Amino acid sequence: MKVLVTVKRVIDSNVKARVKPDQTGVDLANVKMSMNPFDEIAAEEAVRMKEKGLATEVVAVSIGPAQAQETIRTALAMGADRGILIQVDGEPPEPLAVAKLLKAVVGEESPNLVLMGKQAIDGDNNATGQMLAALLEWPQATFASQITLNGDKASVIREVDGGLQTLEVDLPAVITADLRLNEPRYASLPNIMKAKKKEIAVKSAADYGVDIAPRLKVVKVSEPAKRQAGIKVESAADLVMKLKNEAGVL
Repeated sequence: MKVLVTVKRVIDSNVKARVKPDQTGVDLANVKMSMNPFDEIAAEEAVRMKEKGLATEVVAVSIGPAQAQETIRTALAMGADRGILIQVDGEPPEPLAVAKLLKAVVGEESPNLVLMGKQAIDGDNNATGQMLAALLEWPQATFASQITLNGDKASVIREVDGGLQTLEVDLPAVITADLRLNEPRYASLPNIMKAKKKEIAVKSAADYGVDIAPRLKVVKVSEPAKRQAGIKVESAADLVMKLKNEAGVL
């Protein structure tokens, strides 16, 4: 069984994002970049499937600038077998364009399972996995906290607002990983060295005949308003008065 896992290059989760002075986007200059944390969980799950003998090959795919090869190398060091980079310079493509590119890769690779992070921490769109499943007309299971493969089916426990939901989907399918699916490993030095010799095929959107022209226009990007300090009140009556007259919530 072949597993395709997507990995995106994003600002490191420990870095505080800064907005550009002209408010046209997020400033990426001299900022540490890493693999999207949810994609890291998806990559870990794919490698575990291979270690259990449930998968025969794990292919890591990224869409982004040339530097995204580093992100793919991280997945290769974790245990993926080879990588594919669809090089896109400039602004990152929108979720629909990404889904169309991934559909083309799926058509070329014919995987039995596509594993993705539930969302990327930069755009927080939480849309690409669902769009890809729709384009492929494949079953989907999002927000997975447990995946059990059984032949040509996958049982998935997914996190929903009210608790947990268990689904069974036919393979091939698209599954997106949530935070509690696993704890990603740290790549060992020998595996990091081995990853340097593994294959990464570099392609372009034109190779797949996909139009990635943006359909949305960013009007302005701004930082969230800073929280104001709280105050103490002397009595419940004062609290009600302030909530009614000052906060306007009553």
